[in-house]
Amino acid sequence: QVQLVESGGGLVQAGGSLRLSCAASGSIFSCNAMGWYRQAPGKQRALVADTTSGGRTNYADSVKGRFTISRDNAKNTVYLQMNSLKPEDTAVYYCNAYCNADVFGRLYEYNYWGQGTQVTVSS
Repeated sequence: QVQLVESGGGLVQAGGSLRLSCAASGSIFSCNAMGWYRQAPGKQRALVADTTSGGRTNYADSVKGRFTISRDNAKNTVYLQMNSLKPEDTAVYYCNAYCNADVFGRLYEYNYWGQGTQVTVSS
């Protein structure tokens, strides 16, 4: 069984910072692309940032310069440092990862989602 466990969400005032963490656990050998998505009420889930195992990163235009994604490959963990938060960043944030799982001695890549963590930015 593979799980993505997120932490770090909460309530913060505009201009503040939060750091989200997402750890992949279970029968995982390694993770390839890992990233964060968010979904605000009444809106579709959208990419915030993602990163490859080699460290390449990609950001949504709305968070460039404010958010930083990073990862610890040894721990199969991805982080999202969010600075200068705005009320429009309020959403449920979901971790997503493509990880190689050991299935009867062979590795297969699967896509996994975390349960989501609420981020609320007050004005």
